[in-house]
Amino acid sequence: MTRLYTHPASHGHRTPDGHPERIARIEAVEEALYDAGFDALDRLEAPEVTDAQLLRVHPQSHLDALAKAAPASGEIPLDSDTWMSPGTLAAARRAAGGAIAAVDAVMTGGGNAFVATRPPGHHAEKTQTMGFCLYGNVAAAAKHVMEAHGLTRVAIVDFDVHHGNGTQDLLWDESRAFLVTSQQMPLWPGTGERSETGAHGNILNLPLPPHSDGNAMRAIYEAEAFPALESFDPQLLLISAGFDAHRADPLAQLEWETEDFVWLTRQLCAIARDHCDGRVVSVLEGGYDLAALADGVAAHVAVLMEEDPV
Repeated sequence: MTRLYTHPASHGHRTPDGHPERIARIEAVEEALYDAGFDALDRLEAPEVTDAQLLRVHPQSHLDALAKAAPASGEIPLDSDTWMSPGTLAAARRAAGGAIAAVDAVMTGGGNAFVATRPPGHHAEKTQTMGFCLYGNVAAAAKHVMEAHGLTRVAIVDFDVHHGNGTQDLLWDESRAFLVTSQQMPLWPGTGERSETGAHGNILNLPLPPHSDGNAMRAIYEAEAFPALESFDPQLLLISAGFDAHRADPLAQLEWETEDFVWLTRQLCAIARDHCDGRVVSVLEGGYDLAALADGVAAHVAVLMEEDPV
């Protein structure tokens, strides 16, 4: 049974009016996953991450700076894109904690999981909030499963339209991780060149030109991503699931359709089935057109449910 991790704290992270990373995003996702057809999800509460778990990817100075910055009221900017309200830290700690709880669950009980929380995490660098992100949720989950469960081959696939610069930064020197990240280029944050390969050749960046469609995505994944993942032979597959490559998204110019997310999810589940007994943990990242986000998440989770081996 596919596990779904959520928490009401996601609704407590407020951003200014007009900000794309808004409470309505998680409302759209949760509404989509309560529609008919998702009754079989194992719905679980995302726990709060511990400082020890965060310290695998961030120094104490980063944790202290965020705790000190937390406002008693209103919203304050942490950087040009990332905002904090009184409920932000609780939401961010549940988002990271949900990703870690999900990997614990699939490692002990098999199957797969989707973590529907906010804020996202794949832009957070070691000591820098960026792009709506405070903590590196997926990177923290990867480090946790290595240390707590002894895994030596953890694959991460990031199909958000923006480059996962934070995950890349946090796992640059980690030989036990293999990161595949596709992203529109040029586009913020301006990283993700093919030349960025990690300290151990453990990062594969797949830039996609603006206005390229799902056929272009399928071609590059079939030619490069899937063979690389097969060769890596992962013991666990993590997904940074951003749905802003959809043609309707207002922050980018890729032209994927919902069926492209279905195809990609199905292919990744097949790789997981062949190499790691179907163990997949997918974590929500971007997606800023509410209808496209809801459709993409629903389609993605429906495939996870179909492919769940438990």
